[in-house]
Order: sequence, then structure tokens, then C-alpha cells
Amino acid sequence: MCGIVGYIGDKDVSSVVLVGLEKLEYRGYDSAGIAAINDGKLFLKKRVGRLSNLYSLVNGQPINGHIAIGHTRWATHGQPTENNAHPHTDCKGRIAVAHNGIIENFQELKEELEARGHHFISETDSEVIPHLIEEYYDGDLVEAVRKAISRLKGSFALAIFSTLEPDVLIGVRKDSPLIVGVGDGEMLLASDIPAIVSHTHKVIILDNGEIAVLRKDGFEIMDFQGRRREKAVTIVEWDSRDVELEGYPHYMLKEIYEQPEVIEKNLKMYLRNNEFLLLKDTNLRRLLLTKRSILIQACGTSKHAGMVGKYLLERFARLSTRVEFASEFRYMQPVVQPDTLIVAISQSGETADTLAGVRMAREMGLEVLSIVNVRDSSIARESDYVIYTNAGPEIGVASTKAYTAQVLILTLLALELGVLRGIITPEESKHLINELIKLPGKVRQVLDMDAEIEHLAARYQSYNDFMFLGRGINYPTALEGALKLKEISYVHANGYAAGEMKHGPIALIDKNMPVVFVNPKTSVFDKSVSNMKEVEARGGKIIAIATRGDSITPQIATEVFYVPEIDETLVPIVSIVPLQLLAYHIAVMRGCDVDKPRNLAKSVTVE
Repeated sequence: MCGIVGYIGDKDVSSVVLVGLEKLEYRGYDSAGIAAINDGKLFLKKRVGRLSNLYSLVNGQPINGHIAIGHTRWATHGQPTENNAHPHTDCKGRIAVAHNGIIENFQELKEELEARGHHFISETDSEVIPHLIEEYYDGDLVEAVRKAISRLKGSFALAIFSTLEPDVLIGVRKDSPLIVGVGDGEMLLASDIPAIVSHTHKVIILDNGEIAVLRKDGFEIMDFQGRRREKAVTIVEWDSRDVELEGYPHYMLKEIYEQPEVIEKNLKMYLRNNEFLLLKDTNLRRLLLTKRSILIQACGTSKHAGMVGKYLLERFARLSTRVEFASEFRYMQPVVQPDTLIVAISQSGETADTLAGVRMAREMGLEVLSIVNVRDSSIARESDYVIYTNAGPEIGVASTKAYTAQVLILTLLALELGVLRGIITPEESKHLINELIKLPGKVRQVLDMDAEIEHLAARYQSYNDFMFLGRGINYPTALEGALKLKEISYVHANGYAAGEMKHGPIALIDKNMPVVFVNPKTSVFDKSVSNMKEVEARGGKIIAIATRGDSITPQIATEVFYVPEIDETLVPIVSIVPLQLLAYHIAVMRGCDVDKPRNLAKSVTVE
């Protein structure tokens, strides 16, 4: 989950690397470091905490060189300390390495290297890498790197340089993301695209088992055995403005407000003349029509999107659908029939557990459809089929626009399958398409409530425990609302199916436990009203999400947010927006860093 940036060229190397790390800080912010060659010697600076601490340390120290690597850390082995921060070096201070991943056999390698006289200063697994390279170096840095990585077990993306060969920057990839940026008289390495788009839109996506050898004027890609590989250069469509705040105080708020545009973009791509076009790939369409069941595997917010998808796929396509945590799916030895489609959902397309689930499914002979945001990501490339969510870069660690885009894609998938399978009539299809066309405007109406939600947040920001409840298609929204609050404000919040409240969670309810009911008008509205009354009878404070015009809910709830009326199918998309805003404002009022919540990182690339 750590962020890596590497640069070789004629620009101010510290500026390129530090600004690149700033764009990747969502990947980890326990500590940060930079290494460069300055007047022929290795320049190394590291600091615990946010990147701003490293900025302060490096500011005003000119680097007279043309090569540098940087790292922003999400700790796995060893606490956040300067010694544990990356980049790490060898004994003689001539080789620098930044690492994202986990080296599983580091302890035995460390003991072996210590027996050979190597001295270690950190608690990390990563430090064995520069020492291994030092051990194997015999005048050829690339060969030493190849020998060193052959000894490593685990996952790793590496950026490497040495004062011994100062005109070479090396990148290595195995199970952790790494891309190459191809510039004019300069080359870059990075964990993700935002770090390089201000310098170049030309990228090479490294595959597993590949090494990139970069020089200012060119590159060579080889496999771990040293065999040359031809790689295509991809043009990235992102604009550098996509990763700027553009006047917003936080990326999370910006991304909440971008949701109507993301929805509009997908509807323009996948709807035309009252016809669903998501399944333009005739092979995918034919495949889906032969499947009798679907298994969705995903993590965190993406799993909640999958749960919404389950309701819709079963209702409209009449396909038996189950949803599993990817971290459990890969170890549970599932009984899956050959006519089951595996659906993997991931914003980054690099989520380690979801990627492992994709690989396991492929090994089982099952076909995989991935729903991802980042093009050419590992999950996308290793799946049989891929549908992109087109949400653009999402920098805030707490997912917002990526979630609504995932839910929208799953909705379009269920509806198109329902039409193809003859379950949805032409009249129903026309009605649903009309509702979809109205969706961006409905979300904008919810965003217009922002000031009202902020006022409510001020009244509830001191509470330390929340319960979120929803029934039917509103249950995943309750789970996602609770997750948003807990991950950015550090408030204890749990989501439950409203009907299950009386089987245990009701014991928690008192005047100090705000209960958020997600209950816009759906087929289970009356049942949820009964649950609301159970909370009222026990003195609980109720914050309700209701449909505009609802006269029943305000008689029971302490606070009510009204969302515009829309078909039940699309209720999850309009209902999550006020909960995103509520979590955001409570977190800001509690003094939390909403874009970089403690202990979290955006792209979970380690197990």
C-alpha cells in the first residue's frame, strides 16, 4: 500500500519526487523519505509522519544530480520510525531501495546476511533487499538486482538506484503495482498514475515478473530471467487537474460533489435511444446468458456495492447471486458450480485479496468479470472480461464516487440482463431508463442539502457511538454509511439489517446512541417504520433518511433528511450521499484528516 516515485532526468529531482509523493500520500503516511545522488554521493532524508515533515527537512537543500527515488509508507513490519522509513540502503551507502509489499522470507535472509557481516538498522522486511543487491554486486547492477529478487518470497514493487551506476534507475514488479512514465529526456517510476500525469501521459504498465531499466533517453523491459520484453506505451486520459483540489478543502468533499458528473458520464456511455449498451461485448453478453449463478467477491466499500448488486441481479435477472469478502473467499474452499460467473469489484484494480480471488477462480476454471476503475490494472488484465466504472482518479482514502459508480454499473448490468432474459418488459425498461436519466439531477438535489447536513453534524459530532439500520436494498447503504463514519471520524459505528436489531443490537440503544435509519420509500418501508418505533420506545435518537413528502417518518424521528423520490432500484445511490456528507462533516468537526485517516491506505495491495 506504500507509494513509490522514481525519476531520472534533468529536472529538479527533489521537486519531482516530493510532488509525486504528495499525489500518492493516500497510499500511506506513517513516514516518508527521499534518496538521490548529490555530487556523486548518496543523499538520504527521512521523516516520521506526514510528507510535510519531509518537505521541511529537504527544503533549501539543493541536489546536484539527476536521479532520485521517494517513498511514503504504510507500516507493515516495524513501527513508524526514521530507521524504518524508506528508502533503505546497503552497508556502504551506495545502493538505495524503495519497496511496496511484503518480503515473507526476510528473517532467514537477514540472518544469512548478518552472518556474512551485513549490519541492519531497521525492523523492516524491506532492508534485506539493498543488502542482497550489495552482496551480489560485481560490476553489473541489473544482474545483481536479478539475483537478489530471485531470493525473495512475497510481493514487491521496487525502485532502485546506485552511486556505482548513477545513470540507471531500476523498477521491479511482483504482485504490487508499478508503472513507468515515458517522458522527453526523462523517465519516471510510480505506484500509481497521479504521481506522473503532470510530467507525461505516456505510461507502461509493468506486469508481474518484469524489470524496467530506465535511462534518461530510453528504457528496456525484461523478465526476471533477463529476457527482453516488448511493451506497449499507453496514453493516459487523465488530466493533471483531475488530481488537484480545485478549491475544495478536501479531496473527499470534491469527490462527493463529482458524483453527478460520474453518473452522467456512465449513462452517456451505456445508455442510448432507450437501450442498454453495457454489454456491447457480444461474447460477454452470450456468456452471461449461459450462467445460472453469480458470485461477487470484493472488499470493504466494494463489497457493499456488491450487496446492492445481489438484490438487483436476483430481482431483475433472476440469477442466484452471493457476495463474499474476497479475503475469505480465497481461503474458504468454496463449492462453486461450473456455470457460475465470478464478479470481482475493486476501485484500484490492485486490491490484493480480490486479485488473489480472481486468480483462484481462474485456476478453478471459472470465468471472471471484473468491475474496476483503473484501466490496465492487474485485476482488469487478469480477468476474462472487464467493465470500467469511469469515476476518474479517487484520491480520498474513503471511497465515495467510486462506490456510486460501482452501484450504477451493477444496476445497469442487472437491468440489461433482465431485458435480455425477457424478465423486464419493454414498458418497465422504458420507465427504468427514464428514472436513470433523472438520477444525476436527483443526486444534485441531495448535494443542495449540504449546509443542512453540516448543521446536523454539529449537533452530533460529540457522540462516540452510532448505529445504522436498513432493510432490503437499504441494508447495504446502512453498512456503507457506518463504514464511512468510522473510517474517517474514528467514531464507533455499526450497520445492521433493521429486522435483526431486536436479536441483539437493540440492547445498545439509549439516549446516547444515535440511530441512523435508511428508509426512503421502498417495498419494505412499513416494516422499517415498525423498527423505528422500537427505537423510539427505548429513547433512542433517530436520524432518518426519508423520501420527500413522507409524513410518517417526521412523527417518529428526531432528525430527517429528505431525498427526492426515485424508483426503488436507484434508492441506494441517492441515499448514500447524505451519509457521505454526514461522515465528512463530523470528521472535520472532530479535527480528523478526512483524506488520510489513521491506519488506512487507499489501495490495499498487501494481504
